Amino acid sequence: MLSYRTARLALAGSVLALGSLAWAGLLSYWWLLLPLALYLGAVAYGSSVISSSFFIETDCGVATAAPEIALTFDDGPIEPTRHILAVLRKHEAPAAFFCIGRRVMENPAILRQIDAEGHIVGNHTYSHHALLDFFSRKKLLAELEETGQAVQQAIGKKPRWFRPPYGVTTPNLAFAIRALGLACIGWNVRSMDTVAQDEQKLLHRLLAALKPGAVFLLHDSSAATASILDTFIQEAKNRGFKIVSPSHLLCQPAYD
Repeated sequence: MLSYRTARLALAGSVLALGSLAWAGLLSYWWLLLPLALYLGAVAYGSSVISSSFFIETDCGVATAAPEIALTFDDGPIEPTRHILAVLRKHEAPAAFFCIGRRVMENPAILRQIDAEGHIVGNHTYSHHALLDFFSRKKLLAELEETGQAVQQAIGKKPRWFRPPYGVTTPNLAFAIRALGLACIGWNVRSMDTVAQDEQKLLHRLLAALKPGAVFLLHDSSAATASILDTFIQEAKNRGFKIVSPSHLLCQPAYD
C-alpha cells in the first residue's frame, strides 16, 4: 500500500535518477517535473481518501460474510442528537458518536445520555475548524487533547477513537493522533447526508450501500438523516442485517 513515507522515498529516488541522467545530457531537466507531479497527486489523493491510510493507518471497515453493519454519527452533541438517540433506542441499535469538543462543553447532558444508552463516544477535534488542515502540530495536539479532556470530564471515560473532520488527514494531524495514542476511525459508506436535498434519495443511497461489514458515516446535525433513520434501520433489519456496535465490528476498544 502506498504511504506518505514510500511516496517520499519514491520521489527522492526518481529525482536522483532523472537528475543524474539529465546531468549526463541523456534527457532534459524538464523530466524532473514528472515525479514531482506524481508525488503531489499521491499526496492529494492520500489526504482526501481516508481509506488510503496514506498518512496514518485508518480503520474503515471489515471484510466479513456476517450480515452486520455499524452506524456512526459526526458533529454532535447537539439538541437534534436526542432524536437520533430516540430512534436508536427504539431499535436497540448501538452506534458511535464522534463529538466536537466545544459542543461537548455546551451540551454535557446530551453526551452523558449518549454514553448512558450504550453508545461509543469518539473524538472529532475541538473546533472542527474549516482551516484545521493547516493547523500546526502544536495546535492540533491541543484540539485533540481538549476534546479528550472534555469527554472524560463529562462521562469519566477517555476516548481512544478519533475521526478526522471531512475525512482529511495531513502529516501534522497524523503526528497528533500518534502522539496521543489514538486510533483513526473512518468509514466505507459515506452518506453525503450533509448536502442531501431529497430524503428519499438519501434513503435509497443508504439502502443500496448495505453490505456485510459496512460502516456508515452519518451526521446527527442532518435533518434528512433524522427523518429517514427509522425507516432505514427497519428496512436493514428486514433485509437480514444486524446493527452492531462499531467496536464489535472493527474489533477495536473505544476507550483507554
